[in-house]
Amino acid sequence: MSEAAAKLRADKWLWQARFFKTRSLSAKLITGSHLRVNSDKVFKASTTVKVGDVLTFPQGNHIRVIQIDGIGTRRGPASEAQTLYTDLSPPEPRDLGKPLAERGGRPSKAERRIGQQIKRGEIE
Repeated sequence: MSEAAAKLRADKWLWQARFFKTRSLSAKLITGSHLRVNSDKVFKASTTVKVGDVLTFPQGNHIRVIQIDGIGTRRGPASEAQTLYTDLSPPEPRDLGKPLAERGGRPSKAERRIGQQIKRGEIE
């Protein structure tokens, strides 16, 4: 592998790995100093990343910790993009105490009954 193919711009890699819909969104995250590469803050979108680097960045309400396993050649399908990294961040726990809109959908029958029992004071 040549030296040029072993490294890639951070904004381009985040876009190719499908963490952001556009390259300009990934560049905006980086220039806002919200990306860390191997625990060092990055301020320029042109910062190069290589295989083995660990990226830490916010995405929505979740902090993502990603280890780079490969440098892609194109922005392909999601199945191809998932081979470029290993997700080291813990899964976000599903909390039934959150409001319905934050949980992501209508409650199931069991969740509805638990909510009714909490409302009546039968369980805490």
